[in-house]
Amino acid sequence: MFRRSIRQKIAGIAAGLIVLAVIASLLSMVLASRVGQLLDELTNRYIPAYGHLARVNIRSLERSLALRRMVMAKMQALPDEVAYSAARKAYEDIDPVLTGEAAAARKLIDAIIQDPDTPSNKAELGRIDDRIDNAISDLRRRLVEENATLLRQMNESDTAGVKLTMARTDQLRDEFHAKIESIRTDMLAQVAAAAKNVMTAQNRAIVISAIVTAIAGVLGFVFAMLVGSGITRPVMRLLEGTREVEAGRLDGSITITTQDEIGQLSAAFNRMIETLRHNRRVRETFGRYINPRIAEGLLEQPAIAATEGQRRLMTVMFCDMKGFTSLSEGVTPRGLVKIMNLYLATMSEPINAQRGIIDKYIGDAIMAYWGAPFVEEAEQADLAALAALDMIGCVAGLRKELPELLGVRTIPTDCDVRIGIATGEALVGSIGSRLMMSYTVLGDTVNLASRLEGANKFYGCRCLISEATAAACAHAIELREIDRLVAVGQTQSQAVFEIMARKGEVSSQQTLLRQHYSEGLAAYRERRWDDATRAFAAALDAVPGDGPSMALIARVDAYTKTPPAADWDGAWQMDRK
Repeated sequence: MFRRSIRQKIAGIAAGLIVLAVIASLLSMVLASRVGQLLDELTNRYIPAYGHLARVNIRSLERSLALRRMVMAKMQALPDEVAYSAARKAYEDIDPVLTGEAAAARKLIDAIIQDPDTPSNKAELGRIDDRIDNAISDLRRRLVEENATLLRQMNESDTAGVKLTMARTDQLRDEFHAKIESIRTDMLAQVAAAAKNVMTAQNRAIVISAIVTAIAGVLGFVFAMLVGSGITRPVMRLLEGTREVEAGRLDGSITITTQDEIGQLSAAFNRMIETLRHNRRVRETFGRYINPRIAEGLLEQPAIAATEGQRRLMTVMFCDMKGFTSLSEGVTPRGLVKIMNLYLATMSEPINAQRGIIDKYIGDAIMAYWGAPFVEEAEQADLAALAALDMIGCVAGLRKELPELLGVRTIPTDCDVRIGIATGEALVGSIGSRLMMSYTVLGDTVNLASRLEGANKFYGCRCLISEATAAACAHAIELREIDRLVAVGQTQSQAVFEIMARKGEVSSQQTLLRQHYSEGLAAYRERRWDDATRAFAAALDAVPGDGPSMALIARVDAYTKTPPAADWDGAWQMDRK
């Protein structure tokens, strides 16, 4: 059985359960039919028969009342013949009705006695039938005698005789009522017995149905467990294997114990795990050379779409290691590799944490970008600025680790970073040849980010961002406008800003620095050289060693000696990268 297909196993379980259900249903129907038969007899025979007997008493009382009205109408001083005739007619009409009620009761009792399918007390019912017949016959015989005497006495106006006859008639009626009441009491006992039989049969049906249903349920459960275990055990092994795969553990495989579809699925699952192990090795190796998110995106797109360039709003970052040239001259090649690996790993982590895409490493430089489809357009500038702040925050730790890494007390030069960020339209897509492709960004925005990274050298700061980037991240980042400049390769000037801190986290010294620097920059652009010098000096007092303040003081000093042209707009023309 356990080598059959799952379809056959399930069909077998269903067929077995259906058979058990049909058996239980048929038995319940038989028992319910039996209860219905008993209930029908109780409803349509016992209770109506008892009702007929109750109405016999009522009719007897009505007849007695009609008889008294006859006597009263006849025995008056002036007999009321009309009332007498009406009372006599009522009296005579009641007699067949009373007899009919008794006959109806006997007919129902006889039907019960004749029914062999019901467990009634036929002997007792037979006695009740005889007692009804005797009571009615005796009453009829004696009433005929008394009525004849009463009619004669009324015609003779024999008042005393009428009273005596009426007294005997009342006694006769009371005797009849006592007999009927006794019969009704016995009949009520039979009704109660019949009702008890119905309840007993109903309870028996319920108990038997419950037992049969329970047996069917147990048998069905055992049968299902026996057959189902052959399905569930391999399914559970398959599920456990799936969870292992979901958790990234691809070292195991599933033991195949069945030859059905689940066994075939388990074999296919084992082959899939082997393929996944191979793919993971390829992906792990491949992932070191290209960002995994780019790889996934390229795999999800058709090959043609992957090679088509698209113009998108992007935020591009360039990061360079300050003093790398002098540092590389003072260490061995092996030491330089260690430095580079540590530096690139340290600076790449904040970029990755802020969902940036590292495009490439160019010597000691890192190129990264943010934009669709990897992040939303509205948040790309914020993420790039936050990454820059985190990278600057990693410098202190990097300075401590480098000497330990090289096994020296100090390193030849002070390690630091220079970061440039620009936001604007760029060409995004796969660039290269049929031999090698690179998914990258190109355009003026990329060039501007590179130039801004280099401009840090002239201003003595760590991070400069473009005007578009500043406008996009100003709600989340504290900024300081540094200058207006024309980058190499560009003709239009634009404001450049320095990232200071997250929003609301500037220190009091930084606040004073930004205020005095802004005042100095405004005076500088208006050619008020003395005011500019004083403001930049105040900025240096707030934060000694501030690179932009010292750069602008030197520039003001140069302009004091050699003023700029008359059409000078306050922008600085970069003449080299």
